[in-house]
Formats: sequence, C-alpha cells, structure tokens
Amino acid sequence: MIFGGAGPAEATGQQRQSPPVEAPPPPSEPIPAGDTRPPASKAQDDDPIQLGTELVNVPFNVNDKKNKHITDIGRAEVQVFEDGVPQEVFSFERQLDAPLTIALLIDTSGSQELTIGAEREAAYRFFQKVLRPQKDVGCVISFSKEVTLEQSLTASLPSLTAALDRVRVTPSSGFGRGGTAPSNPQAGGTSMHDAIFLASDDVLRREAGRRVIILLTDGVDTTSAYRAEAAIERAWRSEVIVYSIGIGYGGVAEGVLSKYAKETGGRVFIPRGSDDLDRAFAEIENDLRQQYIVSYSPANAKRDGTFRKIEVRLAGETRKDLRVRYRRGYYAPVK
Repeated sequence: MIFGGAGPAEATGQQRQSPPVEAPPPPSEPIPAGDTRPPASKAQDDDPIQLGTELVNVPFNVNDKKNKHITDIGRAEVQVFEDGVPQEVFSFERQLDAPLTIALLIDTSGSQELTIGAEREAAYRFFQKVLRPQKDVGCVISFSKEVTLEQSLTASLPSLTAALDRVRVTPSSGFGRGGTAPSNPQAGGTSMHDAIFLASDDVLRREAGRRVIILLTDGVDTTSAYRAEAAIERAWRSEVIVYSIGIGYGGVAEGVLSKYAKETGGRVFIPRGSDDLDRAFAEIENDLRQQYIVSYSPANAKRDGTFRKIEVRLAGETRKDLRVRYRRGYYAPVK
C-alpha cells in the first residue's frame, strides 16, 4: 500500500475510495499483512478519546536530571490541570504491561544512504526484543517523497524483518558511489510531516493500547503537503507518542525532532554511531515499560471541538527537579 503524496483534502480519512489524485500502483509482490492480536484488544470507536461523562487518559513518564526513571510516584503527588484549571483525578496507576502498537517510520531519502543498513539492523533487534506474541504489534513505513506502508500492523517478526529488508534509499543521480557521501543528501524529496500525519491517522488512530511512532530521520522535510503543526495535531487526536531518532548524513534538524517529541510526550535521541542507535532503542523500550497513567473527567464538559491544554505536575519540594513528560493536550469532541 502506498499512501502517496496526497494533499490534505485527500488524506484525512481512514479509507479513500475515490481519491481525486491517481494513487501509485501497489508493489509487485504482496506485502504480508494482518494484525495477529486477538480481536478483543481492538478499539471499537473511531475516536480514542471519549469525553463528557468519560475520562481523559494521560500517560506520562518521570525522569531525573540523568534520565533515570522515577518509579515511586504516588497518587497524592500527581496534579492535573486543563487550560490552567485543576482537575479531579479519577484514577492513577503505574503501567508496566500495556499493549504496544508501534509504527516504525524510516527516512529513505538521500541523507540516509550511509546509515540505512545500521538503522534496519537496530530496528530488527528492537522489534525482536520488544514485541510480545498476542499482545504487541508493529508496522514499517518508509518515506522519501512518497510515504509507503511496507508492512501493516502485525506481531509476526518474519513479516517485519522482510519489510525492513525491503527498505532501500531512493535512487538518485546525485548520490555518491562506493561508500562516499551523497553529493545531494535531500535529492528526491522527504515527506516526513506527511509520514507522521498518515501513520497517526490511517494506521494508529483506531488501535488499542499505547500508540507509538518511532521516527528515524535527519528531520529535514522538503516535500510534505502537511505542515508540522498539522502532523502534531493529528498525533494529539490519535493519542500518539512520537520518539525521534535524529540520524543522517549532513546534520540533523534537532529542533524539529524535539518539537514532535515534546508535544506528544516522547523523547529525541541523536546517536553518534551504531552503539548509540541501539541505546536509543533500549531507552525507548524502557520508557514504554515505565509509564504512569492518570485519568480525569474534565471540569469543562463542553463538546465544542476546541483544543484543551494539559499539564501534569508533581507536588512537593522533593519532586521539583524531576521532569514529567506527557502530551500537551487534546481536542474536545463536537456535538
């Protein structure tokens, strides 16, 4: 399946029966597909956030200055604010075993020519270590100018491995040869914002469990139809956490990658070699297994579709130097 370079008008739905722009042809060989998780674990509603008399669920992590996870936070210490107004906490727990739904997004533009092999190997090791049978699922999405679903959500490691093996840098006459650096790292285009938007909306939005994007790229976008703000909004609406791994020849746009991570409750990593890349994946795994989740019923019960800013604080002087990471907000439903 190829998402393609459709503009905002064509890329907002889960299904596209008659897109005004002709879609590129499918791959010559069928891509293995299928979510092997039991049907009962699937979300049943189009929108994962249920409000009004329902609850807003906010996963968050707590780290010290050395990025060590803090695992002894108690309910009495957690304060939640919505648009600056204190909210009554309904429930609080530390989640160590939540189902994971992971979309791995890999940049295949020219900037990745020298690093794509190490990225594939590290991603395979990550899936092999993290995915639990009948509980967690993953998918592989590549992007250069176009965004391609290499493998739909599955718990099958062989299928994910085959998809990673298919991922190759987009050919371009501007690339170097014989292991030399590309003469034009951005040749062919990079649609990073589109990839995040489409992964959040088309792949992750209806899934159960913790929805995660792991983004492997240098952060430079040249051909997206969507802006970063639209992709972040879609991640908010789909309750997606974005982890950014900045990698690629010619430098990394760390500010852009940091923004995605900060706004959605994830983290950004800038590896300097293959060992750092493996450590980044290990840190992501640790994050996903060490999250708290707080739930509250909003004091503002209006169903007006507006953006609501969330803030999670820890009470007490002994906690003031700790860092709390969480998504920055959500959109209220409409009537």
